[in-house]
Amino acid sequence: MKKIFVLSLISVGYFLNAQNLSNSPYATYGIGDIKYDNTIETSSMGGISTAFISDFTSNFNFANPANNANFELTSIKLEATNENNYFKTDYNNTKSTKHSTYLSNISLAFPLSPKLKMGLSYQPYSSKSYEIVHTDTDVETGVTVANRFKGSGTLNTAQIALGYKVNDKFAVGVRANYYFGNLYDLNELAYSNAELINGYETKNSIKNFNFTLGASYQNLNTSTDRKLTIGATTTFGNTSNMTTDYLNSTYYYSDAGQTTKANESPIERKSISSKNLMPLQASVGVGYGEENKWFLSVQGDYKKGESIAYFGQSLDLQDSYRISAGGWYLPNYNNFRSYFSRIVYRYGAFYEKGNLQIAGQNINKFGVSGGVLLPFKNSSITRMSGLELGIEVGKRGTLKNNLINQNYINLKVGFNFADKWFRKTLYN
Repeated sequence: MKKIFVLSLISVGYFLNAQNLSNSPYATYGIGDIKYDNTIETSSMGGISTAFISDFTSNFNFANPANNANFELTSIKLEATNENNYFKTDYNNTKSTKHSTYLSNISLAFPLSPKLKMGLSYQPYSSKSYEIVHTDTDVETGVTVANRFKGSGTLNTAQIALGYKVNDKFAVGVRANYYFGNLYDLNELAYSNAELINGYETKNSIKNFNFTLGASYQNLNTSTDRKLTIGATTTFGNTSNMTTDYLNSTYYYSDAGQTTKANESPIERKSISSKNLMPLQASVGVGYGEENKWFLSVQGDYKKGESIAYFGQSLDLQDSYRISAGGWYLPNYNNFRSYFSRIVYRYGAFYEKGNLQIAGQNINKFGVSGGVLLPFKNSSITRMSGLELGIEVGKRGTLKNNLINQNYINLKVGFNFADKWFRKTLYN
């Protein structure tokens, strides 16, 4: 059984790298829609993770690797996300919808010693999958001008995390992050009275490496079982190798599906390298709760702005921040007469000031989330395996200045298989 799980991780990782993810039109800019959200556990609580140390021995925290003092079992997680996006703009009163389902996380974590814990994770970090066509007809000449924007590709991340428990109250951790993938953007301009199309292609090949450092402090009052948790992380050490190839050319399509170019004539071709793909990030959080009963946390995240190449020009992304609040509640795990009393209920909300500003409008995002951990029949408070379900409902963008408002409902499902695997039993 254990060998099957390990082989599944390899095959699932191949599938994750090849899948196509849904996007909003705002994925046109930069490296696309950010998909990385750690786990169902974290996203169901509004994104809080920096000051979240699980009370249970089966959950590994990748966002802040210092928060794994209680982790004692080997854990394998498989998670999937179903995205449902609903777009609207006042331009011609246009509406559209987009749906997709994809594998969003696979991870393996295990303790190396009572104080040292280790985790491996593989997730999609960002993606582009959009196609927008804008047409305008001159009433005097009857000539129609069409602008087509198309993008595709996925940026994945592989991570290895280590957490070390210094003493009963303080812990530190480090995570190495490797980003890799290819992103493609195309902007085409076509006139109804011209045979040739003018196209501008951008192809990005990305390999990036950086580190995340984390620290946490937790003080447990043994007389009341109440605990205070403080955590912080920072991501730095950006070592990027992003090669961007630009091609400005004219051509026409030889097939009805517009996939095969013919008579292509380059106008301009160039290639550049970028070294600042992943900007500095920092997070701080504080939480308070009761052991094995409930927990509530507030968290602030910051990401430094950057300048990136976009269709041959520089695009400035702003500093962004995110405020999250969330937690969990467990009614009574020892009540074996009521299964609902043994379910972990999660809740959260967030507001995010985005890094995009278009037509004088900030493209911000906010949402609420919730979820449950449905324990398996043989689970216990010290061996919490189960089915995890999560939902996030939110809004991004605005209708002002003919921009696009995006409402979304994301559904998540996953399994956490936790046990004392890969250990030898010693006998005297």
